[in-house]
Amino acid sequence: MKYINGKNVLPKHLLEQLQHYVQGELIYVPRKENSRAGWGTLNGTRAMIWDRNREICKRYEEGETIQELMEKYHLSEDSIRKILNKRRALLATE
Repeated sequence: MKYINGKNVLPKHLLEQLQHYVQGELIYVPRKENSRAGWGTLNGTRAMIWDRNREICKRYEEGETIQELMEKYHLSEDSIRKILNKRRALLATE
């Protein structure tokens, strides 16, 4: 997160009003709720995990065991099973 000078972005009357409450300090202005990006959408993590999970399901369908998938992807048995169960649930609703 970068910091910007309020003098460069705020109207003079608003800057003066803020200075009434805070002077020379940093203020965090949060995004509006509806403008927040979803988890992992900006840096590609969500897409990377989606692709990994799809690959896990494909390899399982091709005959790899859960143990082999655990070793290849460094995930627990529970994590592999959750990925496989989610995939089955998605396919059942299509």
